[in-house]
Amino acid sequence: MQYETLRQTVLDAVLDAVHQGLIHGTSGNVAMRDDDCKVIAITPSGVPYTGMTAGDIALCDYETLEWIDGPYKPSSELPMHSAVLKARPEMKATVHTHSMYATILAMGENPEPLKPITPPQCEFTPVGIVPFTMPGSNDVADKVVATLGKDGLACLIKNHGMMTCGKNMKQAMHATVYVEEMAQTTVIAKTLGTYEPMPQEAVDAMKALIAADQAV
Repeated sequence: MQYETLRQTVLDAVLDAVHQGLIHGTSGNVAMRDDDCKVIAITPSGVPYTGMTAGDIALCDYETLEWIDGPYKPSSELPMHSAVLKARPEMKATVHTHSMYATILAMGENPEPLKPITPPQCEFTPVGIVPFTMPGSNDVADKVVATLGKDGLACLIKNHGMMTCGKNMKQAMHATVYVEEMAQTTVIAKTLGTYEPMPQEAVDAMKALIAADQAV
């Protein structure tokens, strides 16, 4: 029962992602850190999320990443989630999806960072691109950390999808939703020939306004 709330938060987030079509099958994963218990709760590997219970969420030691509880082994992307959480101690939650439009815009020879088209998307920019690296490796984990930098909340991974982080699960999920929306509107607008991202000065003003609201 000690980790019930932590596990339930991860389960609720991954089921929400499935419901919104951001995660399909067993692809994508969600993780969250508990500083008091020094553990990471993460979705298990290769197990369908529908029908899953909170007790099925894997628990790993925060420092060693040793699998310490849960009936199923942790996601193979544990190194990527833990690397972000360790590099950004203010972040408590991470979400990785293979959502369609984010994946589409992370392909090609020189994919461009995503730019916001609507005001709510501004909070989660800039969204840089991580070069393709084998999933589950320390290499991709290091590249994701480098691309997120000191204050990034989201990045795209070439031929792989999206990675987001947040101070809590709500923020990480919001980043996932709005980055996929940003990718979708970008693809459709470019197809229609109407692509027009927000001016940078407007983006900066919106980010400052959002930051001020969150500080209250």
